[in-house]
Amino acid sequence: MIPNDDLRQVVDGQAYPLLFVTISGAHLYGFPSPDSDYDLRGVHILPVEQVVGLNELEETVEVSEMHGDLQINLVTHDVRKYFEMMLKRNGYVLEQIFSPLIVHTSPEHDELKRIARSCIIRHHAHHYFGFAKTQWELFAKENPPRVKPLLYVLRVLLTGIHLMKTGEVEANLVHLNYVYNLPYVHELIARKLEGAEKSTLKSADLTFYQGEYDRLRGQLEQASANSTLPETPSGKAALNDLLVHLRLKAK
Repeated sequence: MIPNDDLRQVVDGQAYPLLFVTISGAHLYGFPSPDSDYDLRGVHILPVEQVVGLNELEETVEVSEMHGDLQINLVTHDVRKYFEMMLKRNGYVLEQIFSPLIVHTSPEHDELKRIARSCIIRHHAHHYFGFAKTQWELFAKENPPRVKPLLYVLRVLLTGIHLMKTGEVEANLVHLNYVYNLPYVHELIARKLEGAEKSTLKSADLTFYQGEYDRLRGQLEQASANSTLPETPSGKAALNDLLVHLRLKAK
């Protein structure tokens, strides 16, 4: 159960107007441990007088609070910085925009979702290749191996494959596995859901998982090569117009 009151309390305490705040991390990916932190991500809007002045801009705001035993981490970026990230091959921002776990939204959030679709490109595959490689190296070197990095590897690769094939952003491993049907995923998720954040596998067939890692990387490479997604984003003009609107609205 999502502790909405605690999450909204953190969000409501922010100094700047917010475009949106959504839940990311393990809760979005479908495999939170009982003691998993809540990772909130979103966009804040600096007022015009700060943007045009000489003072240093708070382009990124990070807040970490304990609510009882619950750790809540909120990171927001100023709207200009965020829109610039959208025009690069940054899969994280897409996942945050389209996250169904919404803590704070606005009419402009819906407009942003529409524009974000025109920012999805074939080169987003590179984001997922890079993150999968990092998590695989983490998983392979640990003894005993933890469930979390292995699930991240699988989630990232399937998200990338799905994005290349369909143009749809799906970050939830449970939902992805309905489509791609990896028989071992259900047990891995069950271990993570029932255990602590640092839960480990008593034994892990590294040869098997290495084979799966290589196989899914190959699928992502093929999906990227065959993708009909555009080479470059086409949403810059629309993002510029939305940025101007938001900046003036926050005046």
